[in-house]
Amino acid sequence: MNPILSIENLATSFHTDEGRIQAVSNVSFEVHKGKTLGLVGESGCGKSVTALSIMRLLPKPSGIIDSGRILFQGMDLAVLPAREMQSIRGKRIAMIFQEPMTALNPVHRIEKQLGEVFQIHFPEMGKKQKAEEVLSLLNRVGIPNPEGCAKAYPHQISGGMRQRVMIAMALAGKPEILIADEPTTALDVTIQAQILELIKSLQEETGMAVIFITHDLGVIAEVCDEVVVMYAGKIAEKARVKDLFYNPAHPYTQGLLSSIPRLDSKRKSKLSIIQGMVPNLADLPKGCRFENRCPMAMGLCKSEPPDILQIGDSHWVSCYLFEKGNRNE
Repeated sequence: MNPILSIENLATSFHTDEGRIQAVSNVSFEVHKGKTLGLVGESGCGKSVTALSIMRLLPKPSGIIDSGRILFQGMDLAVLPAREMQSIRGKRIAMIFQEPMTALNPVHRIEKQLGEVFQIHFPEMGKKQKAEEVLSLLNRVGIPNPEGCAKAYPHQISGGMRQRVMIAMALAGKPEILIADEPTTALDVTIQAQILELIKSLQEETGMAVIFITHDLGVIAEVCDEVVVMYAGKIAEKARVKDLFYNPAHPYTQGLLSSIPRLDSKRKSKLSIIQGMVPNLADLPKGCRFENRCPMAMGLCKSEPPDILQIGDSHWVSCYLFEKGNRNE
């Protein structure tokens, strides 16, 4: 099955006071219709920058796409003219941003902000139809009093309701791809479960593809079909979810999974941690970016970055342990 979105060797950098910093390096993955791809990793690993590159929403003038292709139904979004990208962004590819309080305008009512989506992408729609569509969307995302919510300002509704409004805004254009950037951050576990269930049910209803960005492997296990593990701007491992959880290959992935609390672990036992710190993107090591924290690092890891290798059906890993001659066969 052909992918609806294909990222090929994407590299994105920022011009800062410390010089040019590459936040994403040679990232490649595919997204299929009706499926959910998870992007997971520690804060600062490049997940959100990858999403902003796809949406062409990098801060200007500091953020630029250096190289690579973002192929969406035959179009390369990386070089698409701004006017054409505007017609795709928000309509065919939509995004739920990480912080709804900063993504929503505090001085406009919810109905005005939701209505703007229809105004931009469906200018032929009349005022009455727009108002009906706003209420319909708010009802669809599970807001109990859509009329009251529509008249409210963002600060007058709860965090969970704000997140539902963000989902409604993303769905207004009936997108083919939805990018959800940490949509459950700062929500309590019951609201988090409701939001995840909402996204899943809407996906089943519309058939849209979803890119789910999170640092929570528990969420990945629950909602994703495939997963890409990122570290310091590069892909460490990518696989189907079951393969990743039952057979993690990269030492970083193994470290992430072992740090999750388990019900069958000994009471009051210490959680496993990954020693060390993520390298500074302004001063990256020559070799593998995980080398300084890796319990299985070899001399080779210090000199050259490893290639990403296929080690199974739909399972790829960037690690010298899987190079020929280094495998434990």
